[in-house]
Amino acid sequence: MIDYSKVLNSRISAVPPSGIRKFFDLLEDMPDAISLGIGEPDFPTPWHIRDAGIYSLEKGFTKYSPNAGFSELRRQIARYLQRRFDLRYDPRNEILVTVGGSEGLDLALRCILEPGDEVIIPTPSFVCYGPLVSMSMGVPVYVETKAEDAFRLTAEQLKNAITPRTKALVLPYPCNPTGGIMEKADLEAIAQVLEGTEIMVISDEIYAELTYGGLHHVSIANIPGMRERTFVVNGFSKAFSMTGWRMGYLCAPKELIGSMIKLHQYGIMSAPTTSQYAAIEAMKNGDEDIEDMKKEYDGRRQFLLQGFRDIGLECFEPKGAFYMFPCIKSSGLDSDNFCEKFLLAEQVAVIPGSAFGPGGEGFVRCCYAASMQELATALERMEHFIKHR
Repeated sequence: MIDYSKVLNSRISAVPPSGIRKFFDLLEDMPDAISLGIGEPDFPTPWHIRDAGIYSLEKGFTKYSPNAGFSELRRQIARYLQRRFDLRYDPRNEILVTVGGSEGLDLALRCILEPGDEVIIPTPSFVCYGPLVSMSMGVPVYVETKAEDAFRLTAEQLKNAITPRTKALVLPYPCNPTGGIMEKADLEAIAQVLEGTEIMVISDEIYAELTYGGLHHVSIANIPGMRERTFVVNGFSKAFSMTGWRMGYLCAPKELIGSMIKLHQYGIMSAPTTSQYAAIEAMKNGDEDIEDMKKEYDGRRQFLLQGFRDIGLECFEPKGAFYMFPCIKSSGLDSDNFCEKFLLAEQVAVIPGSAFGPGGEGFVRCCYAASMQELATALERMEHFIKHR
């Protein structure tokens, strides 16, 4: 018999499974449950984008693309970034098309980390950052953000977390799960701390299009002195409701992109061809789709926020993404028990804040990429659960 513990990579074996998966597994046996758990738009991919993918198949455009992605797609990404966020990247050598934003994060980390390098990660934040750092032989350093600071990373927190081994900072804003954002002044303060160092920034901007209350996303790559040290990771999943198409992109100075293309070409070769044709259409003609979905999300955001407050739960007002992060400490349950008991008693799935790292305990993540009727029913059931558990 083979002893698989001696075969498997010890670093990967030591990485715990995602704290989110447990609740998806429970949902499999509850077909009528309401899920506010999965972070996925409830809109179908806009028809004109789907049609572009279908047309590419009908025409037989099914060959490999260049490793970096089709040149037309990279040109359209460059135009989109300049038009929407005033970011300027050369499509010839500063943009890499990836298999979702997740591959972009993985590539950036694996191409810069040496064993023992530290990566600062503000939390609560998405579950993948720490495990990706660990699997790249780095050391995640978690910095707990606070609701009273609007879940923003402060310059003082960053300064206190830096050591001689610090190699990079992850900036996960707009943030999953909190909905927190970083405004220009916040980013300028972060840039001052990083000035004079060689610390890199991995800016996960997958929710960049989803900001509310008249606020507009600002990338740290636009702050003076930051572009040369920043990887901008983005994609099509959230803004264009294209989760299953697995399309993302990574922008960085050409010296960094060149290294990542090597890893990408040997491990992946190229992103899916059909998805790239659909993505070209999204970049060219998808601005109106973004605004339509964003308007709907904003209405749900305001409805759910008021609903939580009406049933007596403290809740920070999120200004980005499509998540609410109410505090459930008043229930007397920890977040994992709250979510499991709530699901079993009321058939509504939310995710424990503890799954998102330090600072998440005592909160739950609720995704409002669901219909207003589902949100209203979920609120009624949560109120009933809190009062009668």
